[in-house]
Amino acid sequence: MQQFLEGLLQDMEPAFDSMRGFMQQMGPALMDLMDQVEDWSAYEAPEILPNGDIIIRRKPEQETPPDEDMPPQIDL
Repeated sequence: MQQFLEGLLQDMEPAFDSMRGFMQQMGPALMDLMDQVEDWSAYEAPEILPNGDIIIRRKPEQETPPDEDMPPQIDL
């Protein structure tokens, strides 16, 4: 079992190195994006367009129901 796991780790080492490089390059940009977006629940899942662009659409605004504690407004 130990030999199997050692072989697996050896085979995965290039992928780990690649991932490490990706995080070094993209990590600061991703952290900046995380700081700029206040509420991720206001956005749809990312969508990849045929040309390779990735877009993240904002969810449609939902109308909030009237507050029950407030009396109805009357135009005078």
